[in-house]
Amino acid sequence: MQLDKIIDMNVHQISDAGFRTICRQELDNNGVLVIPGFASKEAVDAIQAEGKANRNKVYASTETHTVYLSPVDPEFAKDHPRNRQVTSSKGCITDDLMPKDSALHTLYDAPEFCDFLCDVLGERKLYEYADPLSSVNLHYAETGQELGWHFDNSSFAITLMIQPPKKGGQFEYVRDVRDADAGDMNYDGVADILDGRTKVTPLSMDAGTLVLFRGRNSMHRVAPNEGTQTRMLAVLAYNTEPDIALSEAARMTFYGRTG
Repeated sequence: MQLDKIIDMNVHQISDAGFRTICRQELDNNGVLVIPGFASKEAVDAIQAEGKANRNKVYASTETHTVYLSPVDPEFAKDHPRNRQVTSSKGCITDDLMPKDSALHTLYDAPEFCDFLCDVLGERKLYEYADPLSSVNLHYAETGQELGWHFDNSSFAITLMIQPPKKGGQFEYVRDVRDADAGDMNYDGVADILDGRTKVTPLSMDAGTLVLFRGRNSMHRVAPNEGTQTRMLAVLAYNTEPDIALSEAARMTFYGRTG
């Protein structure tokens, strides 16, 4: 599928300087950019069909982890916000198992799309992962599955909603909870979120919605899927430096294999 069949260029003029400026300002001001209808219905339908046809290739996992996605620190108590455990459960199809002619690969590899992302994100260049698993993933959340509260290690995330759930499964976040670069982990603020004392911002996404999110300092989660329809979300992962791969340990954790 060609790029102009995936994106309606008349509506989403990704090569236009004015459109890029609006998108960049939205991301800078709010920490998130939401573009409904970015992917065409034709492309979304094709990716949904691929996802359903390849369900037998899904690697499903359930794990517990800290909000900071780092090992438990013995200097803190087990119930301290630094060490409190949350649960993440999902299924995933990795890049190497996606059809080579998938619209997701076409979008991910398109120079016009990468140029658009660079301009909006303020990056000089974006690179694919050096390992064969991590660049394009399709995530599945069945009934009851969720992504626990956490901060991202990377400065940005790019996702495309393929099939939203019928109930639950919403993306929720709280902006600027910590300042990782300054070493401010804001344990009290994290505890307030985990204990439900902080108002969170929900993000509604219909099929075809592109989202750019800065999650390094903003705490976020995907609430449990409460319906019977599988939530399918494509994750388009780039690096700002070449030849970067996920570690073998990370690949085993996320994908159940290293290659």
